[in-house]
Amino acid sequence: MPGQILEPGQIEAAANIPPFLKLPARDLFARRAARLRQLADGHPLADYLRLLAELCDIQQRLLDAPPALPLPDASALQRSREHKMPPLAFETQVRAGAWLPLLEQLLAAFPISPGSAVAAALAPLQGADAGQRKAWALGLLNGQYDLLPAALVPFLGAALQVAFSHWLLALPEGLLSESEEQTLCPACGSPPVAGVIHHRGQYSTLRYLACSLCSCEWHYVRVKCSHCRESKGLSYLALDSDARTAEKAPLRAEVCPGCQGYLKQFYLEYDDGADPQADDIASLALDIRLAEEGYLRRAPNLLLAPGDSD
Repeated sequence: MPGQILEPGQIEAAANIPPFLKLPARDLFARRAARLRQLADGHPLADYLRLLAELCDIQQRLLDAPPALPLPDASALQRSREHKMPPLAFETQVRAGAWLPLLEQLLAAFPISPGSAVAAALAPLQGADAGQRKAWALGLLNGQYDLLPAALVPFLGAALQVAFSHWLLALPEGLLSESEEQTLCPACGSPPVAGVIHHRGQYSTLRYLACSLCSCEWHYVRVKCSHCRESKGLSYLALDSDARTAEKAPLRAEVCPGCQGYLKQFYLEYDDGADPQADDIASLALDIRLAEEGYLRRAPNLLLAPGDSD
């Protein structure tokens, strides 16, 4: 069938429409592990960053060769498309439990020394039944951190990230669509961990929100709060640095006076190796500064429980 012929004005309009989605690379966890190890050099949280790098190595192996992780059936996917709902809605997927064997494999693969602090921390998760694991996972993804032991967060979060990234990359084309809200991931309905301002190709100068769970990125206009969608009075704060001015800082927090919240923004033009998950954890000093000024963190990081300083 011949394609539609566009007039010059239509061509220009189509060219100006930014791509809505940017899917993660299939080696996303390997890249994240490498970034964590890079950030660990001389960092106050070096040991924790290296532990997370080990965890990301396992995530990548599981993503490369996962257990059976069936997608929602075709009728459910079609309904999500018709109603413009996330096809991988996290509450539905967590309750279905297909991700639980992946958690078992992740726990079995992580090197744990008997009698170590990590072994003691993981004992509740290893001994929990499927119902308890689902309840903890739902608490984590809903931001109800008081419903689960803090030490379990990175391991439970890591297993969930692999499962949802696998499902995202296996989705048929055309299922993800823009919604009016756009503050939550169009694939799984989770909030973003950070914003990313790209600097290459068709994504250049555009801001994408990076999902905290499945690592999908979706276009969201710049200078607009990703929580309350307010555009007035936004400001951008960066940590003091002798090396770069604030205008060229690779990391800046977009601060909203309306909802008193903020979201970190990573500018790849000034650091093209930044990873939203890894660099977020390595920049907790900025969170501390913003908390002292009365601002609220709205973005979850599934590899770190709020207030955890390990």
